[in-house]
Amino acid sequence: MDQIFNLSFIPKIPWGAWGKIFFNYFTANFDWFFRGISSGMGVVLDDLVWFLLQIPPLFLIIGFAVGAYFIQKSWRVALAVFLGFAFMLNQGEWKETMQTLVLVTSSTAAAVAIGVPLGIFAAHRPGFWRFLSPLLDLMQTMPTYVYLIPALILFGLGAPSGLLVTVIFAAPAAIRMTHLGVTSVPRAMVEAGLAFGANPRQLLWKVELPAALPTVMAGVTECIMLALSMVVIAGLIGANGLGSQVVRGLNQFNIPLGVEAGTCIVFLALMLHRVTHVKGGVSH
Repeated sequence: MDQIFNLSFIPKIPWGAWGKIFFNYFTANFDWFFRGISSGMGVVLDDLVWFLLQIPPLFLIIGFAVGAYFIQKSWRVALAVFLGFAFMLNQGEWKETMQTLVLVTSSTAAAVAIGVPLGIFAAHRPGFWRFLSPLLDLMQTMPTYVYLIPALILFGLGAPSGLLVTVIFAAPAAIRMTHLGVTSVPRAMVEAGLAFGANPRQLLWKVELPAALPTVMAGVTECIMLALSMVVIAGLIGANGLGSQVVRGLNQFNIPLGVEAGTCIVFLALMLHRVTHVKGGVSH
């Protein structure tokens, strides 16, 4: 009777063994391809971090604050950015902050570059959206640690693996929010554009995207938050930055280091959120 209830009479499906065969095949035949991608991305990320570290920190902090002011037209946001980065410099986490900033901005840019076009295409192709939506559900509900397995096997330790994992984790937010923004454009606006003789491209660039921009930007902000949430997890596979500092603090039971790095991550998240926030966007 117990065998019936726990299905132990059914032979175990060798799912794990099949997965091992799958990854062994790719590593045996395409290792040169994946390692080449990893090396290329590693060079780009390292060069960006090196460039930022060549600028005197105080000048860079002022530059970030001025940029925040021009984006948000708010001296409060500019002051918060200045004080936030000054705190990170004071805590001795400047290099790690720049590594995290490069990782987050690069992964967000890649996620947006993938997600926005896919969201626009899905908004105009309901059949494609029905196919894509379950995949996005799977990507967003899968435990984040599961992403580390294929990234580590195919691309090895380091920032490139962290970047790829972060892009995969953050891209669904950009796709969903772009789809929501475009499909939520009032029908009257679309009909007015058609009445004035707009072709599909003009309708997209002059009617739909301007109307959907607050929602799309909310998706960008969501990507940034998701990318930052992956920082600590990416630190487990060798991605340098504040996440690796948190991991080091946990492994060594170094409470001061963990508190310092964790606080810097929180401040960085708050600053990026306020700088990229668009009034009138979707609440999140």
